[in-house]
Amino acid sequence: MKEYSSADIRNLALVGHAGAGKTMLGEAMLAAGGVINRLGSIENGSTVSDYQAAEHERQISIGSSLLHTEWDGKKINAIDTPGYLDFLAEAKAALRVCDCAAVVVNAIEGVEVGTSQVVEWAGQNDLATFVILNGLDKEHSDFDAALAGVRESLGAEVTPLTVAVNAGPGFNQVLDVLTKEVVTYETDGMGKSTAAAAEGDLAEQAEEMHGELIEAVASSDDALMEKFFEEGSLSDEELREGLGAALSSGNLIPLFATSATTNVGVSRLMDFTAKFGIAPTDRKPVAAKKTDDSEIEVSVEDNGLVLQIFKTIADRHVGNMSFFKVFSGNITTGNDLKNTTQKGSERVGQMFVLNGKESTAAEKLNAGDLGALVKLKSTHTSDTLCNKADAVLPPIDFPKPNIHEALRSKNKGDEDKIAQGLSALHEEDPTFIYRVDGELHQTVISGMGELHLRVISDKLKERYNVEIELFEPKVPYRETIKGTGESKYRHKKQSGGAGQFAEVWMRIEPKERDSGLEFVDSLVGMNVDRVFVPSVEKGVNSAATEGVIAGYKVVDLKVDFYDGKMHPVDSKDVAFQIAGRGAFKEAMQAAKPCLLEPIYSIEVKIPEAFMGAVTGDLNSRRGRIQGMDAAGGFQLVKAHVPQKELYKYSTTVRSLTEGRGIHTEEFSHYEEMPGDMQKKVIDQTQKEKEAE
Repeated sequence: MKEYSSADIRNLALVGHAGAGKTMLGEAMLAAGGVINRLGSIENGSTVSDYQAAEHERQISIGSSLLHTEWDGKKINAIDTPGYLDFLAEAKAALRVCDCAAVVVNAIEGVEVGTSQVVEWAGQNDLATFVILNGLDKEHSDFDAALAGVRESLGAEVTPLTVAVNAGPGFNQVLDVLTKEVVTYETDGMGKSTAAAAEGDLAEQAEEMHGELIEAVASSDDALMEKFFEEGSLSDEELREGLGAALSSGNLIPLFATSATTNVGVSRLMDFTAKFGIAPTDRKPVAAKKTDDSEIEVSVEDNGLVLQIFKTIADRHVGNMSFFKVFSGNITTGNDLKNTTQKGSERVGQMFVLNGKESTAAEKLNAGDLGALVKLKSTHTSDTLCNKADAVLPPIDFPKPNIHEALRSKNKGDEDKIAQGLSALHEEDPTFIYRVDGELHQTVISGMGELHLRVISDKLKERYNVEIELFEPKVPYRETIKGTGESKYRHKKQSGGAGQFAEVWMRIEPKERDSGLEFVDSLVGMNVDRVFVPSVEKGVNSAATEGVIAGYKVVDLKVDFYDGKMHPVDSKDVAFQIAGRGAFKEAMQAAKPCLLEPIYSIEVKIPEAFMGAVTGDLNSRRGRIQGMDAAGGFQLVKAHVPQKELYKYSTTVRSLTEGRGIHTEEFSHYEEMPGDMQKKVIDQTQKEKEAE
């Protein structure tokens, strides 16, 4: 395949809320570039980038796909990312490795919560941003109203580069603000067009908007701004030279009017991307570290190869496929590489560039390019691979899961296959996490939403022929005390021959929250040999682990073994362990025991119209509102909520907000449960014991 220099590469992340048209935009770009000879469709499951069975079944993107085409001598790499909130984290990885964020906005729905999230991530990566206002062929589409909505959410820097001339059914013309032309598209979906100079009212509109564009470009460069004030305009050459700086600074967010399903307006986006889009050579060096943790920078101009894996597809039959970006140097087949993250080594066998699932072998890729490697032995998503260079790039900071389910196998004997499958699926999707909870004796899987976990379950069945049941996870409550307690516990056992004898006198008192359990002894005299102190401590720790009132771990108290009695023959380790357990349980019961529950900090991002519904629901969940902030046209509600009340909360948020709300959650602290809730938990524990 053709080799491209770093300056001739353009990397676009196609990002945005679900239903905006990202997959069809990628399809239209491939058709315009001649990669495919007809547009596929979501409904028929025939698009290049949505090729998984789950994507065909649900008609949404679930994983990101690599696409590429050539346009005007430049290689345009595009990563089509999911917009459905359960899979939005794929966009975060794409934004890490791309040089421009192509934010696709549905012209009817406007900027939605997924749009707002990806724009925030793009800003964190200092990316130039394009807005593609898509779906302008739909009934009731209104370009001016949609533009006003985008500017309200994303800022006045949003500047139209193309304008819909005849939005609505039959949409086939755009006004190009840069060239002052009216571009008319054919209706066969292949993106062919003819252009003519704008006339009449359109010519006036083009002149006015061209002036706005010049002002936006001039504001990003002091010399251009000075000339603009002196002469009132810029030459075409100055305008073109200043566009890159305006993009990089964020003073210009170009907007393009398109209909991806009919391939109208897409070619002008590609023209702009090829001529003015940010190349890898235009980006600042990336902050990294050496393997000794000293700080360095990695630049496209560096000679040593540095690449990062940003996505892994796990395949139990052919091995993993690892998507990567070359940050410096170049990669060729046969390279021997160091994995500086894992301290391992890899050899580059086959290397590919991709269009969806279609792969083309590549011999060499230069800095800035994207590709895929197969059958790497021990390399994972976010890992850095180098040859002569010594660099470790920062890992991709994936969002934390916000929904949790316990699982059990429907069929005995499948446990090993389930464990293998869970490991492989986590490798493929870092936002899917699983853990075996030894304390509560359950396996818990966590993801970004209910659909996410359903897709995981389907993949387990499809790939590993195992079926699982999901149910509400147990909550890791804690037991503690509110008062002080004492006990004098005697253990005595005679069964012929040597017996068992131990007597333990114990005091317990509460400690501050999160201080754990402290065991001390204040023995004086010779009533108890100090050799038995560790035995008593073992007994106490055993009882504290099992729980006293409801079967949960005991925390935040001090235990003082202050006296006791022993027998010269019958006292032994096991006797003092048993006495330690008994003394601790008796002292606990005398010290006003209570249950603690885990409290989570949550942030809910929603349109303002849903504030009442969301805050009311939080109050019903025993939540305490901690604050509210405005965030780019949305409201951010912060609250503390008991873990017990958060089961399937992400589903509730979406239901309350018509799918336009998202939340994050993180463990905060433990606090005492209300008395009626404690009684329910204790009663439930008692019933379970009786059933056993």
